[in-house]
Amino acid sequence: MSQRAPRRRACAVRGRPRAMADAPQPKRKREEEEEKNGGTATQGGTAAAFTLSDLRVRRVLRESARDKIVFLHAERIGLSGEGTDAVVILEKTPFQEEKIPDLLKKPMHAELQMHNDIYCTFYLSPPPELSEIKATVVYPATEKHIQKYLRQEAHLIRETWEDYKNITLPFIQAQSFSIQWVYNILEKKAEADRIVHENPDPSNGFVLVPDLKWNQNQEAIVKRFGVPGSQLRIYLHYQPSYYHLHVHFTALGYDAPGSSVERAHLLADVIDNLAMDSMYYQKRALTFPLRADEPLFKKFQEAGKV
Repeated sequence: MSQRAPRRRACAVRGRPRAMADAPQPKRKREEEEEKNGGTATQGGTAAAFTLSDLRVRRVLRESARDKIVFLHAERIGLSGEGTDAVVILEKTPFQEEKIPDLLKKPMHAELQMHNDIYCTFYLSPPPELSEIKATVVYPATEKHIQKYLRQEAHLIRETWEDYKNITLPFIQAQSFSIQWVYNILEKKAEADRIVHENPDPSNGFVLVPDLKWNQNQEAIVKRFGVPGSQLRIYLHYQPSYYHLHVHFTALGYDAPGSSVERAHLLADVIDNLAMDSMYYQKRALTFPLRADEPLFKKFQEAGKV
């Protein structure tokens, strides 16, 4: 990928450490940095066990009525009385086809909201097994985690190759945002039971695991779940949410977050562009969205590019 390799490392296949363009940090160094950055380097990178009832909501960071999801800033109060930040994501689970007949058959409270000619609207109170909510917790959460989910105005950045060299690349190299959770997966310290496929090749190997936002009922991969390649959306993010080469696979019929044209780049297009010209991404500008509170946006502001 020529001299611009760091840019592409920001968005491609979730690979084994030895398949990365940069070698992984030694284990102890990663653990020390994790501790320094407010994370946890013990127990395979996970925090001590706790329950949702241990958390206290501080504020709503962001919510989406369309996606039926809310992002909360919470905290867990320790024995000393001091609070430790957490991010809680509450998401209403999608309908499961096999359970839909039960939704109308089982006794439930139905409140009529509107009746106009042939149209009626009811509010239903289904039984617990038909009204599940998925909860995802980031704990301990750093200020970067909280800012990631906080609603902010967004701006489109048009990044040239010179902008990348002078603004974006130095910013990426200076980041200390921990990706210990990625190494936990690659080293099978966590989520080993969730691995869908693994290619152990030392040069081109990769690990395929479900995204945390997927309940494994909405989308799939060909051999295991029967979805053909023609119905898969396979893409890279730029800018990515974390700087480790990875690819996203989503069903074409699923309106996946982050699949919009401002951020998603189809993997087949990227491969074709590089096959046509290995310097392709050094010759063209890339557009991506940044929130107003993001440090990289401030760097572009300081450089007079926004």
